Amino acid sequence: MGNITKGANTPKTDSNPFIYTLSSLGQKAFNPLQAKLYEAIMKDDSTNVKALLAYHPVNEPITVWDNLMRSRPLSAQDQPILPIHLAAKYRKKKSLQCLLEAGADPKIRDNRGYTALHLLLLHWPNIYSAGTAILDRLQRNLATTQSNAEKCLRILCEKGAEINHEMGSYYKHSPLHLALYSGASQAISILTENGANINETDESGKTALHTAAELLNKEVTETLINCGANINCTVPTYGKTALQLAVCTASSKAGTVLAVDIDCIRLLLIKGAKVNTQDCEGRTVIHDACSGGRKEIVDLLLDYKADVNCLTSHGQSPLFLFLQHKSNMKRVPLLNKLLNLSYPLKLTNNHGDLPTGLLFPEYQQEKEFLVRLSKTMLSLQDICKITVRRIYGEKNKHYLKNQLPVSMWNSLYTYQDFTQR
Repeated sequence: MGNITKGANTPKTDSNPFIYTLSSLGQKAFNPLQAKLYEAIMKDDSTNVKALLAYHPVNEPITVWDNLMRSRPLSAQDQPILPIHLAAKYRKKKSLQCLLEAGADPKIRDNRGYTALHLLLLHWPNIYSAGTAILDRLQRNLATTQSNAEKCLRILCEKGAEINHEMGSYYKHSPLHLALYSGASQAISILTENGANINETDESGKTALHTAAELLNKEVTETLINCGANINCTVPTYGKTALQLAVCTASSKAGTVLAVDIDCIRLLLIKGAKVNTQDCEGRTVIHDACSGGRKEIVDLLLDYKADVNCLTSHGQSPLFLFLQHKSNMKRVPLLNKLLNLSYPLKLTNNHGDLPTGLLFPEYQQEKEFLVRLSKTMLSLQDICKITVRRIYGEKNKHYLKNQLPVSMWNSLYTYQDFTQR
């Protein structure tokens, strides 16, 4: 890029004596006033900001120059920028307050459709906890930075920022969804206190709670629930709840391989998520959990009375979906548990098809055994056992232990080992 000609011969524009033109390009110009305003905002020097605003319109963009070296402007995406957007983006609370008091418009958008509120949330400080000394120091510094961010957010809310307005970009995220993607649980609380619609949906029909649960973000999920999010609302396009989305993520191949934490699922259940809600295909959380084959998730859902005999619209039982995957054939403890809880034992779907996992040649023996088992009539005693387990669930079996004779309780909760055949 061109160089700035300095000294007595430096050409100035006729319209503004503060602006120096670039000799080689001609299109760009260095403005000392804007440079000083930029520097004052970045230093959070409200006294200087106020003084400079006497000469620079508060809602007029400023060009950001590289290190104030006057040699070249920063990349196009970083300039020009409105003073209020600059203060919000870098969390300069004193400058932000000063600009707003001087008449800066918190609703004005940049060429990407972002307001000061959007930019603040997009650049929200966040770091994951860790035990190293370096990250410990970062955490201490972060506490100060987050405090500044929270103060800036409160200032914008008090000064009339549009709490529920979407970004003007391709992704129509509201401030609440931006806070979620930034992992800013503190921001979510502040936004809801100031009127943010906690159940507002994004372009895919998901609420913030849907997305937080799908990401298994326990902290944000808890914040949203405590702020009044509807825990059992469904995504219109496919009918899944927050609990179903969380179970799908944790039961996915990646979730299984990484053994991701299921605390978010447990939280949703504790807070009242319905365990037997069916999506548009008739699937419940137990279907998705059995398909993934993670026993700890299935056990947790059974504690909350998940119906292991519920059928999808295609006539698939949780056991059917478990047996669909070849990898699940090796998960004998879970298979054994499902066989003990399933009545009637339904191995086929509405078209009479067997699960794919049973069709592999190496599992021919297992297929023959299970088909034979599905045709066996259960005794009345076995039907009663299954019914009692279904009514009381795994979670309440210890309550029954104190109410029933030892021999009866042992008979109820001593599962048959179908692997010994």
